[in-house]
Amino acid sequence: MSRKFITLLTDFGQQDPYVAIMKGVIHRIAGEVTIVDIIHSLPPGDISKAAFVLKESFPYFPEGTIHVCVVDPGVGTKRKPVVVVTKHYFFVGPDNGLIWPSVEKENDYKVYLLDNPKFFLPKVSNTFHGRDIFAPVAAYLANGISPEEIGSISQDGLQRLLLPEPIISGNVITGRILYIDRFGNLITNIPSHLLELHMKEKSIQVEICGQAIQGIKRTFQEVGLGEFLAYVGSFGYLEIGVNMGSAADLLIKDQEKFDAVTVKVLDFSANNS
Repeated sequence: MSRKFITLLTDFGQQDPYVAIMKGVIHRIAGEVTIVDIIHSLPPGDISKAAFVLKESFPYFPEGTIHVCVVDPGVGTKRKPVVVVTKHYFFVGPDNGLIWPSVEKENDYKVYLLDNPKFFLPKVSNTFHGRDIFAPVAAYLANGISPEEIGSISQDGLQRLLLPEPIISGNVITGRILYIDRFGNLITNIPSHLLELHMKEKSIQVEICGQAIQGIKRTFQEVGLGEFLAYVGSFGYLEIGVNMGSAADLLIKDQEKFDAVTVKVLDFSANNS
């Protein structure tokens, strides 16, 4: 696999130099590699949201891409730094569940514990393994160093993180909000295949935070300005939006706790799914 690309996914934000420092470390070791930012605005320490974004993003990159994932509330503890190798990609980061949803459907992957300090920075801090371990390891991988040289095979596998699944009970699907994008659209965990047979039925009603939304729309232009709509978004999940507005601002009082909000799809025929 060609290793010309490294992606970065962190909760570091943009107001501090941490992301730039990681890029500097990578370029000092692998000067010709292309670095792509996936996201740095994740809520601090929110492993579940990081796992969702990684799972939905990584398949769109070229084979051989090295995905560096640093949402690491356990940095400096006994949690293990790893590189995971699949048929098409590398994942570098903490073994805290973040990587698991991206590889759980792979038939064959290997987990290497990053235990060879030769491929770290000379001084490893207790609080910035993104700079001191994960960035240099990714750079050495980009230079063609084998995972076997960088670490040893893990006998324990990966820590698992299970993203919430929708629940079907009779004619009702109950889901959760997984992510809010910058437009204020609410991305649920209800996949399109549960709705495909019923998307043209006007009897479908989506309920969230006391708001009832009739039917599943194709585009935002099918409703008036400022009106709510339910639709299948680009990730393939049911989403709640507002035409030229923010569903999050109108519906979610505490956006730091939005994953506790439930979404119900009513008049859904489970027998036809």
